[in-house]
Amino acid sequence: MKNVKIEFRCSLFDKKLIKIKAQKSGLTVSDFCRNSALDKTIVEKLNQEHIEFYKMLIKYHNNFKSIGNLIKNKDPLLHQKVNELADEIRTHLKNFQK
Repeated sequence: MKNVKIEFRCSLFDKKLIKIKAQKSGLTVSDFCRNSALDKTIVEKLNQEHIEFYKMLIKYHNNFKSIGNLIKNKDPLLHQKVNELADEIRTHLKNFQK
């Protein structure tokens, strides 16, 4: 049960910035400050633009993998480069999920 109050002073700019960061992470200002002070991971909520970007990266990854498979026997060097690009996209997708 949370029944002890802690107060601190900050500038008006800091207060607004904390409030914005709390909103972006989907937390109250209290939860945001508590999590920050306790070194807990704070993850920003995905907005619609981020979700669309994530979906686009998935499509690009799948398309590059398909292209790589189509040219595997015809041009091994190009196949390798295309797969490296697809793997790089996959790495970004994994980072997106964190």
